[in-house]
Amino acid sequence: MNLIALGGVIGAGLFVGSGVVIQSAGPAAVVSFLIAGLITVLIMRMLAEMTIAKPALGSFYVYAREALGNRAGFAVGWMYWYFFVIVVAVEAVAGGRILQLWVPDVPLWVLSLGLLLLLTGTNMVSARSYGEFEYWFSSIKVVAIVVFLAVGALYLFGFWPGAHGGLTNLVSHGGFAPLGIGAVLAAVVPCIGFYTGAEIVTIAAAESAEPKKAVAKAMRSIILRVVLFYVGSVFLVVAIKSWDDPATAVSPYAAVLEVLGIPAVATIMNAIVLTAVLSCLNSALYTSSRMLFALTGNGDAPRTFTRLSRSGVPRRAILAGTAVGYVSVIAAYTSPDLIFQFLVNSYGAVALFVYLSIALAQVRLRRRLEREDPDKLTLKMWLFPWLSYATIALMAGVILAMALLPSTRSQFWLSAVTLALILVGFEIRRRRGRPVGEVPVEPAPVPDEASAAVRE
Repeated sequence: MNLIALGGVIGAGLFVGSGVVIQSAGPAAVVSFLIAGLITVLIMRMLAEMTIAKPALGSFYVYAREALGNRAGFAVGWMYWYFFVIVVAVEAVAGGRILQLWVPDVPLWVLSLGLLLLLTGTNMVSARSYGEFEYWFSSIKVVAIVVFLAVGALYLFGFWPGAHGGLTNLVSHGGFAPLGIGAVLAAVVPCIGFYTGAEIVTIAAAESAEPKKAVAKAMRSIILRVVLFYVGSVFLVVAIKSWDDPATAVSPYAAVLEVLGIPAVATIMNAIVLTAVLSCLNSALYTSSRMLFALTGNGDAPRTFTRLSRSGVPRRAILAGTAVGYVSVIAAYTSPDLIFQFLVNSYGAVALFVYLSIALAQVRLRRRLEREDPDKLTLKMWLFPWLSYATIALMAGVILAMALLPSTRSQFWLSAVTLALILVGFEIRRRRGRPVGEVPVEPAPVPDEASAAVRE
């Protein structure tokens, strides 16, 4: 569970996408990642409080539904599902492009579909199969980051062969914040996107032996490690390599390894990024299927997705996400600049909408638990309610910034269209009079034990 929490955060965005943030904010990108990390930690603490007090299959979908109403729950569940099925497509295409570097004669769509088939098969076997794969994927990523931090620190202190040491790169190319404080704050928006995935641990907890203990331990450990891995590694990048070097924008970690004189830099980084991509793809398939499975429990999704295999896996829900991934991969091949680009932009702010809903739900559920069952609050949000209110304000500010900044405006509005279509779907469902189930308030059964499921 600890590695699932860490693996959900450490994605290809850190290894590659961080270069874009560094180019837009300079060395002060460290501050951008720190602010985004603190916001994410606060959201995860709020989610952990609810998960430990009221474990439920579907996690924050259930909490949003109970605290904010059926419409909000429907929107949160489907937004999160949509977010991860698009992640499936994006990561499959990214993985295919990396593989093409080694097998250039094989078409991109063939490689992408091959990766989808491989990890779909893995998820179809059992939840344990997903966990095993994610354990090893996350282990590789964590080891890579730890080694990078170690050798980077040796370089800065002058203990690495040929190292000059020192921190002059932090200020010698226009200062620490050469593009201004506004650029630093604007860079927080994409940084939060890089942290998305830590919440997967609360979904996976429903299928663990001891969900309360697993979530509490994972959330406590992730706080320090998120700050250390993201902020620490980005600090090393801007301290060792000048922020305005073109190589830093393309692949910041590879650029640092070149300075350190590590042989076969390109191969090493491609292998690490491919591992990160496969990890994200694996998690996206798992998460989208479990969220769709949870949606069926309250009539928010067709009951056909409730069916389980003999091993307790919602295979139809997995195939639903995979099918969207297949279509998106084909779109990336046939219409990369129109359909696929639309899909990529249409989910950019969706995770932020979900995070804001988590924060709003926590405030309401905390008040209710304090009145009705305070003994369940074994892990609490810090400085409640003021820090919860501050977190809501910060998330609202990030979303507003995304709507106003030219670089993210199109993503915001297309994501708003996605939300609008989901709300239209809710109205259609409501007017057709579909039955609405009760929100589970006791620990939800894992798929293998779900009494509502119909065995295939």
